[in-house]
Order: sequence, then structure tokens, then C-alpha cells
Amino acid sequence: MSDNKPLDELLDDAVKHYSSLFTLPSYKHIILQTLVICTVVGAVSSVFIFMPTWYGFLHGVLLGFFLFAMTILSNYFMTFILRGDAIYNLRRASALSLYSWIIWASFILMGSVAAIFFDSSWVIKLYLIGFSAAFILRLIVLNATSSANSKNNLLAAITQPYFCLLPCLVLWWNVIEIGKIVMFSAYALVICYLSSAIFLYSLSRVGIKIAGIPSLSILKAFLLNWIADLNVPFESILERLSMKKDIEVSLLKFSNSASKVKAVIAVSSVHPGPFKNIGSSLLPSMLKRSIEQKLSCTACTPLSLLGHELDVVSQNQSQKIIDSVVESLLNFKTEGVTATPFVKFSNSLATASCQIFGDTCIIILSLAPRTTEDLPQELSHLIRKEAEKYGINQCIVINAHNSIDGAVDYDKALEVLRLVSAKSLDLAVSMEKKPFKIGAATLVPKGFSLEDGMGMGGITALVVEVGVQKAVYLIIDGNNMVSGLRENILSELKKLNIDDGEVLTTDTHSVNALTLNARGYHPIGEVISHEKLISYILETVKSAMDNLESTKFGYKSIIVPDIKVIGRESLEKLCMLPDATIRLAKKIVSPLFLATFLMLVVPLLLF
Repeated sequence: MSDNKPLDELLDDAVKHYSSLFTLPSYKHIILQTLVICTVVGAVSSVFIFMPTWYGFLHGVLLGFFLFAMTILSNYFMTFILRGDAIYNLRRASALSLYSWIIWASFILMGSVAAIFFDSSWVIKLYLIGFSAAFILRLIVLNATSSANSKNNLLAAITQPYFCLLPCLVLWWNVIEIGKIVMFSAYALVICYLSSAIFLYSLSRVGIKIAGIPSLSILKAFLLNWIADLNVPFESILERLSMKKDIEVSLLKFSNSASKVKAVIAVSSVHPGPFKNIGSSLLPSMLKRSIEQKLSCTACTPLSLLGHELDVVSQNQSQKIIDSVVESLLNFKTEGVTATPFVKFSNSLATASCQIFGDTCIIILSLAPRTTEDLPQELSHLIRKEAEKYGINQCIVINAHNSIDGAVDYDKALEVLRLVSAKSLDLAVSMEKKPFKIGAATLVPKGFSLEDGMGMGGITALVVEVGVQKAVYLIIDGNNMVSGLRENILSELKKLNIDDGEVLTTDTHSVNALTLNARGYHPIGEVISHEKLISYILETVKSAMDNLESTKFGYKSIIVPDIKVIGRESLEKLCMLPDATIRLAKKIVSPLFLATFLMLVVPLLLF
């Protein structure tokens, strides 16, 4: 690709390109702004067509109110035409009319200036050019974003321009032949329709060339998700670009002396993306909820080492993984009874935590307080080979994904992570294995939303007591957290006599594409109160400590075959599309609409 950004940054940039297209003011502000513009347009056009007197001004204000009334009427008519369309409610129809008026008014003001130097007919001529410009805008926006058929989009596009032309015909009837206006409006309809069609066709060809799918189809699918929460249209596009892959899921199950399942750690080789409710974005909370409901236990779903190329393409594909995991958890025993204490090895750049249950080890990686984002699967393979040197063939490698603070040199970081992992393994292997206790709890904080960065899985605490040591695995359903928060949390946990542990996020992308801030989402702690969050965390950990009991464990690795994932190549194509389409739009917009302008001006000069 043209830049060296990681895939997650490229995807976030692409999402922001799409979502920024439909950022609108409130309905109240839309109506007020429309009223002001219509009043100014009416007053200016009236003063320059008639005499610059108070009578002309009052006449113009009255005209402005008529234009405003016709605009409101056209908005209701437009929503009736597009009834059933998931995007165009009254607010969005009104916003389109407002933006149409902004363009239209600029031409009217230019006509008023021209009237000062020439004659009043220029107000009419530029009014009609503005009419055509507003019509083109509406055609482009509606055909690019509405899921209605082309006939209804055309009717919706002409409503406001033609409705707002009617009051002016009354004003102009003794200034210009009305027949000429009617003929021009019909001529403009044809020219504007062809011009907009050429523009949109050119943009759609970009998507066909890059990904085999028209750009506008992708835009419409995104908007249907972003605005109406419809996941199927966008997932259908991802299905067309997908590749099949066998998905590994590592399962660590803990049961008490009565053989009742106490807790489950499930780590899949699936990335929880790409955004909102698309693909596997909801997988961490969906998988957690399904396990807990079926086994009546506490479950957590930390992030493995992988990137967006392993996003599952649909919720249906995610459900296949969930069904396989739940079924597998019912079919293996928990017989291991010993574990090592939780150990941690850090240097100036990285931290690796390790704990061994029987012959199964968990290794957690972090670069905190530096940025810890997606880490490659290759690192996981290297760490597993290192574990095999100690006779450990069952190794779960977890990305803590628990700090975000600018860029990091990942080439250097990956080698350091490999080294600290080996050190933590060496430490853990040297420790004596003892019987252990497990306590587990989940809390979904009140007042924290997806927009705030908190996923539906909430906060999960898994407390492991080995000998005199108590360690906690704290998993927050979010997409990373602000730098320094992880250290504050671990410090506060010591007040509960927690000796060690690690803070993790699931990297859920259910929180992505909900806000238009710099990242496109809020990591944990960016808008959430740290004080409130820590109080919820302490409450969760206390609950887990209160139900500590002796447990046994069992490990199982399953393969879920033929799951459709996006793949790196397809994801890169999707990320390239917005920039490529915008570049082409900038390239063709001037010559195309200059030609359109000239074709519209020529007949007006004959008036």
C-alpha cells in the first residue's frame, strides 16, 4: 500500500471517511438555518428584481417565508417518496434541503452582485443556475446513499428545487416569460441528470477496479450499518471478498470439587473486527455470554496475537465458532490440580506474564505504558516453540492490548517481546506447582456505553490463588485503554491484597465507528471516569475473591473449519477505496461540472 500504517489504523481511517459523510446538525438547527437562508434569499432577490425600497424588502421577506414553507413541504414529500428507506428520515431529508439551499443561495448572491453592474435579469439567471446546482447535489447524494430505486430517487431529488421555483414564478411573471423558465427547467433536468450519472458512474468504477464491487454499493452498505445498524448489507460485501480459514480456539476450563464449571478462558484465532456489529466485532461479548448461559459460569475472552486480516466476515460465521466452542466445552474433563504462581518479567520496553497450569501455560504480552496494539501470529508461533523446549506443548499466548499512546517501533518491540516471553517461561518453569483456587466474577458497569468505549461484556475478574499468592486476570471488554491506566489499576488492586496480575482488553470493535473523534472510537479511560472505573473493578475483584475455591482445570484446543475471514489482501483493498475514490472525485469534479455549467449558462444568455 501507499503508506506503512498498520491495518487497524488504515481501517479506522477508512471508516472515518465514510462516517464523516453523514454528520448532521440537530433537526432544530437545520430548520432555523433553512429559515434564515430562505429569508435572506427572498429579500435579496426581491430587492434587486424590484425597486430597492422597503416595499421590495418586505415583499422579499414574504417570499422567503413562502420558500421556507415550500422547503418544509418538499421535505415531507421526499420522506413519503422514500418511505421504507432506512436512511432518509425527516431530519436527513431536511439536512439535504439545507445543503441544497447553501449552494443555491451562493449563486443567488452572485446574481445580486451582477445585477448591480448589469441588470436585474442576472438575479433570475443565477437563481436558475443555483436551481440546477442544487438539483445536481441532490441527485448525487440520493443516488449515492439511498437504497430506493432510481425513479424514486429522481422524484425525491426534484422535490425541493421545483417546489421552491413555484413562488418565484409568481414573482417573475411580469419580468420574464414563464414559458422560458419552464423550458429551461426541463432542459436543466436532463443536463443535471446526465452530469450526476457520469460522476457517480466514474466513482463506482474505482471500486470495481480495486475490489470488484462498485464504490457506491460499499458506501450504501456502510451507511445502512452506521445509521440503521443493519449489518447484513455490509457483511454480504465482505462475504464476496472473503477467504476460508480453519480457526483455532484454545479453551481452559476450571471446575470445582462438585465438577461444576467455575470459569472458562477462551482464546480464538479470530480478530474482533472490523467495526460496530459487523463480522466478528461482537465476538468477545457474544462468546462470553453464550458460554456463561450454557455452563452457568464466568467466562472471559482475551485477545490472541493476530490482526484485522482475521476478522470474520459475518455474525453468522461468528455464531459457527460460538456453537463449536460451547459444544466442545461440554465434552472434556477437568483433571489437572496444580499450578505455578503467576510470574512476570519486564525490561525497559516490554512485559511478559506467565502461569503454568499442569502442562498448559498462559503467556500475556504487553508493551505498556507504550502502545500495545495488534501483534502478529508469527510471534505466537515463536513463543510456542520456546515453550516446547521446556516440554510445554500447550501454550496460550495472549495480547494484553492494554495501552495506547502514539506510535511504537514494532520491529524492535517484537524481538523484545520474544525475549521477555522466554524469560517469563524460564521463571515459571522453575516455580513449584501447587494446588490452586479460583474465584471469578463479572460486572457490567452502569452508565458506561459503547460510545464511551465499554463493550457489552463489561469487566471480568479471574483471581487465582496459589500458595500465599493471589493474582488476578482482569479482562475489560473494550478496544485498548489509555496509557497509564493499567498501572493505576494494578496499584489499586494491591489494596485488596492482590499480589500480581495483568489488565487486558478484548479489543472488541463493537465500540468502533460510533464516534467521529480522531481514532473513531474511545479506548477505555479516554472518556470514562478513571475513579468510577476503578471502583467497579475493585467491586468485581472483591466478588471474585469472595468465591475462591479449590478447582481443577482442563485444556482443549479445537479447530473450527472453513470460517470465512476477510484476509489481508481484501482488507487492504477496502481500506484503499475511500482515498482512491476521493482522489478521482477531486480530479474530475472541476472539468465535469465546468462543462455542465457552460451547457446551462448558454441558453440563459439568450433570455
